[in-house]
Amino acid sequence: MQTTPVQGRSAARRTILAVPGNSSRMLAKARDSAADEVFCDLEDAVPPSEKEAARAGIVAALNTGGWRPGRRSVRVNGWSAGPWTHEDVIAVVTGAGAHLDSIIVPKVRSGAEVVAVSLLLDQLEARCDLAPRSIALQAQIEDARALTAIDEIASASPRLEALVIGPADMAADLGMRTLTTGEQPVGYTLGDAHHHVMMTVLVAARAHGLAAVDGPYLALENPDGLRRIASAAAALGFDGKWVIHPGQIDTVNEVFTPPDEAVAEARTLLDAYAAATSDARGAARHGGEMIDEASAAMARSVLARAAAAGTDIGRRTFS
Repeated sequence: MQTTPVQGRSAARRTILAVPGNSSRMLAKARDSAADEVFCDLEDAVPPSEKEAARAGIVAALNTGGWRPGRRSVRVNGWSAGPWTHEDVIAVVTGAGAHLDSIIVPKVRSGAEVVAVSLLLDQLEARCDLAPRSIALQAQIEDARALTAIDEIASASPRLEALVIGPADMAADLGMRTLTTGEQPVGYTLGDAHHHVMMTVLVAARAHGLAAVDGPYLALENPDGLRRIASAAAALGFDGKWVIHPGQIDTVNEVFTPPDEAVAEARTLLDAYAAATSDARGAARHGGEMIDEASAAMARSVLARAAAAGTDIGRRTFS
């Protein structure tokens, strides 16, 4: 079930379901989730008085059979949040490392914080007879300091497979006037207030071969808002989005899966380009546009996402 970080970077991660680590009921329900990835949370969802017990609950859940195919991760507490980080990592890896794909490190502010977890994992994998680097890392970007150190963070460890935006903490740190995670600040009408943050994370992720993941949308009773925000992230190029309730999964999976029409169009474009190159032409006219190698690269990107999502038309493309 485990994957190396390189494989994990290309895995489907349209939806990442957050599950409180102190809720045995929610952990049990998560085993049947249709999300591409489930992460058991030891950080914000768990009060300090329950963090130690939550570790044991997460270990028990990960060791229980019956999980649907998909990636399984644990969000530990950040280094700046208190005295829990190293014990979180030790507990979940020694207890259930064979069933763990990645560790999510929140509130990362420097590459050193990623390196610290990576070095700890080096020792724990050896101690637990796990394959080297079998447990990947994801770094959550949640404040201005992290944004200014984004390249340092993104290149800190070969274990790193994804950068994740933490929209609520980011908005709070920047002083945005909003109480709805992911929405525009009240009174801001000049564009998308979150665009710089999203592009900064996206560019760093792509420059270092990482996945880029948008954070959650917390307005559970606003499905239209969820679709709007998720669609914007998907259009920009993000790989997926966190969800906080199973009821959000279908919408977000749909939004981050290229539609069949787009996949068919991409295949047609590649066929036209292949015909052009076979005639020793570097460009061709197709659908009223001139297409060349850059056009083909965009089409391949669409097909790769469809294949990762497991759509029938995507699988046929790469069969």
